[in-house]
Amino acid sequence: MKFLSIAEAITKGKGKVAVRGWVHRERGSNKLKFIILRDESSMIQCLLPQEKFKKQWLDIDKLQIEASLEIEGIIKKEKRAPTGHEIHVDKINIVGLSNEFPINKDLNEELLGDRRHLWLRSRKMTSILKIRSTVLQALREHWHNKGFYEYHSPTLIGMQCEGGSTLFKVDYFSKPMFLSQTWQLHAEPGIFALEKIFTIQPAFRAEKSKTSRHLTELWMAEMEAAWENFDYLQDDAEQAIKHVVSSVLKKNKTELEFLKKDLTTLKATLKKKFPRMTYTESLKLLKSKKKVDIEWGKDLRTIEEDKLSELYDTPIIITDYPKQVKAFYMKESDKHPSEGKTVLGFDMIAPEHYGEIIGASQREESIERLKKNLKEQGEDPEKYDFYFDTRRYGSVPHGGYGLGVERLIAWLCGLDTIKDAIAFPRTMSRSYP
Repeated sequence: MKFLSIAEAITKGKGKVAVRGWVHRERGSNKLKFIILRDESSMIQCLLPQEKFKKQWLDIDKLQIEASLEIEGIIKKEKRAPTGHEIHVDKINIVGLSNEFPINKDLNEELLGDRRHLWLRSRKMTSILKIRSTVLQALREHWHNKGFYEYHSPTLIGMQCEGGSTLFKVDYFSKPMFLSQTWQLHAEPGIFALEKIFTIQPAFRAEKSKTSRHLTELWMAEMEAAWENFDYLQDDAEQAIKHVVSSVLKKNKTELEFLKKDLTTLKATLKKKFPRMTYTESLKLLKSKKKVDIEWGKDLRTIEEDKLSELYDTPIIITDYPKQVKAFYMKESDKHPSEGKTVLGFDMIAPEHYGEIIGASQREESIERLKKNLKEQGEDPEKYDFYFDTRRYGSVPHGGYGLGVERLIAWLCGLDTIKDAIAFPRTMSRSYP
């Protein structure tokens, strides 16, 4: 027979079916064996009476969690079964044995990390990874539908982009190079050919942080567009998040229910326009609503972002940050001359204490300003000559943003740690498996 997924078999509801998967749970006596079989789509209870399998009974009776099986039988409705159906088995083929599966409810986070390659089989991780797939598909849909091209930058680069202290140094044929922190510097040349581009690719940050929000290897979804202004970037970022949330709510209802995710902020995100405020306005709001007084010019820390997120049930956009706390390539703004130098950059802060999920800016077009900014950060402008060529030959207004995929997934799934938003997290203390 042709094998069906367990979900397809449940949809069929009656008659003969063939399914295959892994033992999720097993119990029984010397007369009857109950096996809960799982595959990527669902799970189903399977009944195996001893009298029907006398020749195979010793092997069936020894089956343990995670053994792999092929099963044929008659599917019927059964209200008492975990998914409302069960299969009365006629044939069983034991494909792969499992002996004392090394994961149980008593393992702590560190031991689960050591067994991550097996923990991926858990319903929790399966649910998260399905949502992750939806997120990546939705982001691609969003940009493809707007005429963007997918484009990739190199992973090995010869200069810093976001900050020299967070670079991973690599020996490249006896020459020092670095793992890319962002596609930024090699993306901007691409817009002069393709105009609107995006990528979904890894980024590497050597931040010595052990918080629940940081990874050393993360995935970024980034866009860059020619001829567009600061308002366009904010609009596109909001539209992208709304499309992702809509897709997850439509496609991953079962997974969200299993993860016990409160959908309040996700539903509000679809219905409401995201609040937008300047950095200066956010400081006033923190002082008046949260009794938190921040000196102008200081970057917003996690604690301040969390306090702001408590005031809204959707993501919020904070614009016009002080120049001194942002990257060298962000364009100076003349909107607020009385407040000090600001840039046309924004951060999007997620609700429910999930922090910054998007960082964006319109890009500086002046070569002299770019060189000045680099020198102020202790960087050698000569390393960036190829980048300056984009300004020498037909520069245009342009900008883009980077979205932290794992941070977005952590919010969508209601996770306690960003480490569960990726299959194999890399952190200061975790590089294996």
